[in-house]
Amino acid sequence: MDHQNNREITLTAAQANVRALAFMLPILLLYALPYLLLWHGQFTIANLKAFARTYEANLLYFPFLMFLIIGVGAVVHELLHGVTWAVFCKRGFSSISFGIYWKILTPYCHCKEPLRLKHYLLGGLMPGFILGLLPAVYGIVLGNFGWWLFGLFFTFAAAGDLLIVWMLRRQNSNDLVQDHPEKIGCFILERG
Repeated sequence: MDHQNNREITLTAAQANVRALAFMLPILLLYALPYLLLWHGQFTIANLKAFARTYEANLLYFPFLMFLIIGVGAVVHELLHGVTWAVFCKRGFSSISFGIYWKILTPYCHCKEPLRLKHYLLGGLMPGFILGLLPAVYGIVLGNFGWWLFGLFFTFAAAGDLLIVWMLRRQNSNDLVQDHPEKIGCFILERG
């Protein structure tokens, strides 16, 4: 394969966090407006008081449940990246590594093989789709606030992935993308 130019497209963790925030308001509006329009009756004073009583009754249980959902969700998020990318790697799961950035307590998935742009983007979007969009739509359609909130949270958790996709939006579809081994971002391997 002939590569004329390899370009690095990366961000620091601080830059990624700040820029990912720009996705959160549009996501909130996109998810909240249909839910509120369809299920506004759920937000009566009586319902909110009932929710507060339920929360108080389960005060010891609730933080454990949230910790469990967030912890398992973070692992599943990274597995979804890895499984999707592995499907398109010549060496399959041998090209995928997982770990934790201990300084910021963030799990990660790294693909060691260059992938076609569309395959890299698919792997980047998969956690936000499976853990975020699908549960949120399910919650909106059925009026289930718990599923809606779950989907909203995990879509927010995928904001960094959306940022990478946004950064790659103008790349040539024939280019290969190599996940950066140490930074947030990737290399573009432009084909000659």
